[in-house]
Amino acid sequence: MLDTLTAALRPLLPPDSVITDPVRLRTYDCDGLTNHRATPGVVVLPETAEQVAGVVRLCNEFRVPFVARGSGTGLSGGALPREDGVLIVTSKMRRILEIDLPDRRAVVEPGVTNLAITEAVRDQGYYYAPDPSSQQVCSIGGNVAENSGGAHCLKYGFTVNHVEACEIVTPDGDLVVLDRMDPGYDLLGAFIGSEGTLGIATKITVRLSRAPEAVTTVLAAFEDIEQGGRAVSAIIGAGIVPAAIEMMDALAIEAAEAAVACSYPRGAGAVLIVELDGPREAVEREFAQLTQICSGAFELRVAAGPDERAAIWKGRKSAFAAVGRISPAYIVQDGVVPRTSLPGVLAAIDRLSREHDIRVANVFHAGDGNLHPLVLFDDAEPGAGERAEAVSGAILDLCIEHGGSITGEHGVGVDKSRYMPKMFTAADLDTMQLVRCAFDPGGLSNPGKVFPTPRLCGEVPGVRKGVHPLVESGRAEQF
Repeated sequence: MLDTLTAALRPLLPPDSVITDPVRLRTYDCDGLTNHRATPGVVVLPETAEQVAGVVRLCNEFRVPFVARGSGTGLSGGALPREDGVLIVTSKMRRILEIDLPDRRAVVEPGVTNLAITEAVRDQGYYYAPDPSSQQVCSIGGNVAENSGGAHCLKYGFTVNHVEACEIVTPDGDLVVLDRMDPGYDLLGAFIGSEGTLGIATKITVRLSRAPEAVTTVLAAFEDIEQGGRAVSAIIGAGIVPAAIEMMDALAIEAAEAAVACSYPRGAGAVLIVELDGPREAVEREFAQLTQICSGAFELRVAAGPDERAAIWKGRKSAFAAVGRISPAYIVQDGVVPRTSLPGVLAAIDRLSREHDIRVANVFHAGDGNLHPLVLFDDAEPGAGERAEAVSGAILDLCIEHGGSITGEHGVGVDKSRYMPKMFTAADLDTMQLVRCAFDPGGLSNPGKVFPTPRLCGEVPGVRKGVHPLVESGRAEQF
């Protein structure tokens, strides 16, 4: 069936846009979470929305599953391909179609990188607020799929807060527009963050923000992470809402120094990066408060201009990739806890690290309790990978126990689907599945993601008894 579909795809797409060569297919066998891998059956590289729609329609005709992929920087296995399916890569759809400064909007294709939007409007005094650490390479289509955030989401929110409309290809191949101003159900809100299970974005209208009048970036170095955590609580408690509050522990600092020589203060057990922005007078007032709150820091640096500001952010922005300098392999985790639980959860992570003999580097959006522990291990050491997985899973359990979430911005994908029943009831999961089936009754759009035991659409919610007829006939596979 896949061979027949591949032959039908070739006339639909530009030359060399249908990839079947085994060596080239391996380029796409994982996203940024490399411990999950699968070689796609076929890869296509469409250049227009109509081509994407045509591919999806053919997949429906031949009952072949499909997965959308942007830049491949995701960290949950959300773009993990299907060996029996089609991987639709949108990286060639990278045009900025329209910039409308009076209405503060831009219309872009899904392959446009996050940072490219800001670069296109920076000279006019605007920017695009969501800024994942991978913003130089991650694409807007992927940001929409995962509802990506970034360091400045504390004040400015996530992708969902900055998208006004999406043209999408539905799972059955129709081109439709979801607009925030549409009456009725918030279909755009449902689509953003659905991880490719409700269709593929082919055109995105994003909101542009006016550049703030003043920006002050401060780096505070503390002897230990507990001191830094208390400073975070005090900042929020004082009524200050910075654009960003980021923290890195000693191990994360060590990795960043090895990778990019960020020159953070020597001997720091933790560094806190706080960025204030807004009207000049307000920033000056908040900065005065901030210096008092951080009086326990043994060093306080204030960026004198854009270059020094970039230097402070350099270490934090490179943190995920930087740990490759100090560890052969690592797992990037993503969970959320209430800010007040940060000290207890960080102490528990430290205990897990020592009990399992697995190092954990902590990097996180401290302002909203979004943890990004980096679980380090040597994949050549027998049993190390299993111990790292145990620590990684126990960290998610900690987040749930403290009233948090198993993901803040990286998504569920395949990596965390088994934790969904720990966070949601069976009725919750059935309701979510009914929404998915309303969009994708055929179950072809990124199947096997998010839900721990994907239910076949049309099946009555509840515990299945016996083998499903479609499974028995060979038309569906149950995992």
